[in-house]
Amino acid sequence: MPGLFGILSLGSRSLQTQQSGIEVAGHNIANANNTGYTRQRLLVQATSQAGGQYGSIGTGIEGVAVQQLRDVLLDAQITSETSISGSLDAQQTALQQAQASLGEQLDRLASGTDSTNAIGNTHSLSTGLSDLFNAFQTLANDPTSPSARQSVLLKAQSLGGQFNQIKTRFDELDKQLNQSVGSDVQSANQLMSDIAKLNGQITANEAGDPGSANDLRDLREQKLEALAKIVKVDVANGSNGAVDLSIGGVSMVSGKSVADTLQTVDPGNGRLLVQAAGAGTTLNMTGGSLHGTIDARDSAIANTESQVNALAAAMIKEVNAVHATGFSQGGTSGNDFFTGTGAGNIAVNNALVVNPSLIQASGDATAAGNNKVALALAQLGTKPFASLGNQSFAQNYSATVASLGSSLNTVNNQIGDQGVVTQMLKAQRDSSSGVSLDEEMTDLTRYQKAYQASARLINTIDDLLDVALSLKR
Repeated sequence: MPGLFGILSLGSRSLQTQQSGIEVAGHNIANANNTGYTRQRLLVQATSQAGGQYGSIGTGIEGVAVQQLRDVLLDAQITSETSISGSLDAQQTALQQAQASLGEQLDRLASGTDSTNAIGNTHSLSTGLSDLFNAFQTLANDPTSPSARQSVLLKAQSLGGQFNQIKTRFDELDKQLNQSVGSDVQSANQLMSDIAKLNGQITANEAGDPGSANDLRDLREQKLEALAKIVKVDVANGSNGAVDLSIGGVSMVSGKSVADTLQTVDPGNGRLLVQAAGAGTTLNMTGGSLHGTIDARDSAIANTESQVNALAAAMIKEVNAVHATGFSQGGTSGNDFFTGTGAGNIAVNNALVVNPSLIQASGDATAAGNNKVALALAQLGTKPFASLGNQSFAQNYSATVASLGSSLNTVNNQIGDQGVVTQMLKAQRDSSSGVSLDEEMTDLTRYQKAYQASARLINTIDDLLDVALSLKR
């Protein structure tokens, strides 16, 4: 039979339980603006019954545990989608930098706008190509004109400088992307180290009380999502509350130990890849910013660089081949128009720059006014070449620009679609795991009233004990 002292203990336990409920509600309210926080609630249960005069009587309530309202499956989905978002964001950034390096208006090309209007930048390579062949045409109209010859050289020098500048910019972009890969590798290694430490702390804190290290679990989840933003990671629940991580099939974190780390490696072409340092295995990554950076660099950007270089090489070869058939104003020949082998070193032959009369515009050594070769040089602007896929110089360059623009446009569309998916999943998590101030204020009021009632119960029992004791006086 509980008796008055038993009821007093019941009231005391109730006070402690309601106080714990107020503490949990207060903790939730304090973290209302913490995006990485998962709402908690106090789990309670009735205490064991005791025998009474009229049967078993309850002995009150007690708190059992503080539980997170976490949806593990939803967390796993968000982690996976975060890797996709990280890859797309990195691709977008890299392709936008390539767009800036190329100096062309890619958006209208990618959407199918006429290339003549879409790449109208007066300082662009496409404009430089047009200007050079127009200058050759002007020279063909007046082969002996010093100003026409000077104009050809100036336009050719400008075009060569544009090729050189694009090559320099893309080389710098490759360096920046390599630096980004290296920075991401360092960040990923630090996050894996942090997760291993948190595994150890969670295991220690939950010894004998599984699932109780709620705030540590929140912090670990934030670290996992930050890691997923960098690299696609496979997560497996380990023992004692720990998680095990692997990347590309290679174990990286096992319990509280870091099993392996990431490192960059140069395969020989100057474009860094990522491998597991201990296993020595080059990782085939499928998500995260590391994947996005490497994929954009080694596909769309590398293809653009290659095509621009091939265009420059074709320009050098074809212009020189026609120029070699002509004669200068003095009847001499043997001077190339361009020097170099590609976009990085294409330049106008300095001998011509010093002496414009050496431009071999005539088709007759004895007729300085002949325009046969100058006309042939001008016609190169519209001639298709097998080495360029049976396209002219301008058509080939427009196709190169459009290809890069199409890649960027595709990524932009994918980011838009991915944003919808990510927002939907996060909204679902917020609805189940996020803090609702309205709900917490309701719980706070409920616990407050229960606490006041428990205190009133104790006061009542105190009064009854006074009455009982007064009977003995």
